[in-house]
Amino acid sequence: MTDLRNEIKDLVKKYYEQNLKKSPPIAGMDHLSYGGRFFDEEEVQNLVDSSLDFWLTTGRFADQFETDFAKFLGVPFALLVNSGSSANLLAFMALTSPLLGNRHIQRGDEVITVAAGFPTTISPILQYGAVPVFVDMDIPTYNIDVTVLEKALSTKTKAIMIAHTLGNPFDVVAVKAFCDQHNLWLIEDNCDALGSKVNGQYTGTFGDIATGSFYPPHHMTMGEGGVVVCSNPKLHKILLSMRDWGRDCTCVSGQDDRCRKRFSGQYGQLPEGYDHKYVYSHFGYNLKVTDMQASIGCAQLKKLPQFIKRRQENHALLKSLLSDHQEYFILPEALNQSEPSWFGFLITVRPEKGLSRQKIVTALEKNKIQTRMLFAGNLIKHPCFDSIRNDDKQYRVVGDLINTDRIMNDTFWVGVYPGLTEDHIRYISKVILEAVRDCQ
Repeated sequence: MTDLRNEIKDLVKKYYEQNLKKSPPIAGMDHLSYGGRFFDEEEVQNLVDSSLDFWLTTGRFADQFETDFAKFLGVPFALLVNSGSSANLLAFMALTSPLLGNRHIQRGDEVITVAAGFPTTISPILQYGAVPVFVDMDIPTYNIDVTVLEKALSTKTKAIMIAHTLGNPFDVVAVKAFCDQHNLWLIEDNCDALGSKVNGQYTGTFGDIATGSFYPPHHMTMGEGGVVVCSNPKLHKILLSMRDWGRDCTCVSGQDDRCRKRFSGQYGQLPEGYDHKYVYSHFGYNLKVTDMQASIGCAQLKKLPQFIKRRQENHALLKSLLSDHQEYFILPEALNQSEPSWFGFLITVRPEKGLSRQKIVTALEKNKIQTRMLFAGNLIKHPCFDSIRNDDKQYRVVGDLINTDRIMNDTFWVGVYPGLTEDHIRYISKVILEAVRDCQ
């Protein structure tokens, strides 16, 4: 059986070389995407290897990935889920668990966050019936303005849930100190910042819970997939329960009677000895990842350090090429004492200098360079808020969100992912500067 598997793996490698391996795109001729999957034969071999097990749910590769990922970050617990959005849902819902006593989030409680981000950082808060409290951003870090946290605080505040923007860490030391001072939970949305550090410590390890995403454009991929990490055993127990249907049992798939009390416990108002595998301590979900996805992640995780390094090099090069032209646009600045693992390169144009984001973005796209906005820009302006806009019982805004609106109107970003070479970065810079001249 082992010999046959190895023969299949050798054939998969040949298939990769002949059919999947691609040459780098040519600047000006081929499309330069903002991000994408970056892989070799090892990911494909792992995928086929896992399919030969025909174990179609979470299994040995998922176990390996959770162990290795937790070791990479230096945390006790990592839990795989089926997407980064599910990770955010799970992270927030875990804090609603009655097992947390009077600290658990209840409907009507408030969660401080920002509007210039991805909607699934906010959606779980609204869907549960808690109240997001939106504060403004800082430019050029494009992260939460920590000076307004005190203004956002109320007697109903229970948590802060925010993302590290495009790999640039928010001021996690200041935010964590604020949370500790006021006994608040901190959820770090680390989906766009895997590998970033503050004072030598990885982002995703400062908060009570952190999330990650393995969608193809992210720092590493499983195709789909996400992760939730924490250091608190009680939170891990709650997360595991809610990920797996809300069950009280901790048996892994295919396992029975791990606790040796399967038919001898008393739970809720159930009859004594009711099968523990069908006892539910939470209203949960099924958010598990498949082992085939996890197998890809195991190969990707080995490459993560070189992915991070390449992103940092591309970002630094593009910034150096544009740095002499800052009278026309604002370039991103890293948080002090941080080492960002950049997801993209943010640019805010200066309309007072005659620049138009639309003209520059159009020029880039015409030249086969993919661009993106900073996600929602200002989420409150989107159609999903039409039915609740101006309803302070469902959300609250602190201040005027001036920078948030500027990001919505004047900011865009381009990619720095490992699939882009130095020639690509120089071409992106050239097209940006040509577009600036055309705006004059």
